[in-house]
Amino acid sequence: FQRPLALGADICMYSATKYMNGHSDVVMGLVSLNSESLHSKLRFLQNSLGAVPSPVDCYLCNRGLKTLQIRMEKHFENGMAVAQFLESNPLVEKVVYPGLPSHPQHELAKRQCTGCPGMVTFYIKGTLQHAETFFKNLKVFTLAEGLGGFESLAELPAIMTHASVPKSNRDALGISDTLIRLSVGLEDKKDLLDDLDQALKAAHSPNASRG
Repeated sequence: FQRPLALGADICMYSATKYMNGHSDVVMGLVSLNSESLHSKLRFLQNSLGAVPSPVDCYLCNRGLKTLQIRMEKHFENGMAVAQFLESNPLVEKVVYPGLPSHPQHELAKRQCTGCPGMVTFYIKGTLQHAETFFKNLKVFTLAEGLGGFESLAELPAIMTHASVPKSNRDALGISDTLIRLSVGLEDKKDLLDDLDQALKAAHSPNASRG
């Protein structure tokens, strides 16, 4: 959705593990650039350091490239639908998604990008216990720290990816106990929205266990 080199970047680093591979079965990174001199230097370093991916990983990543365009279109469609649903939900405090007009850099994203991926962040109303109850009731979304694959994943940064970061630092960055990160996958859109809807309702149900 974005072309950093065309926008003036000298080097573009990308985690091919994510959308480029798209099947959650490769760990790989890549660098793209326009400069022949930079390419020669990096090629020398790569050869010297032995930073070469395995043939199997290259094969799997090349497989992912064949469906990259159609997958990204679906990620964008589902991601936007999820973001719009969450933003209109009274049980959600705030949604962070560049595709929404409410995002502070929405206009910049429109100028630089042709779409948005399936990464949607939102703050559930309530406390850490509400967030935990939300996760316990998800059925389509899987609790996992990964992102960019075909499957929909959800994670709670405060107690997962960023658990080792001091709480004061997390709070300063907006990573509160109620911040939830979604990697919206390729499943049926209605199934995804229904799953989020029932999990949100369960999290705020008077009968919910939030011990």
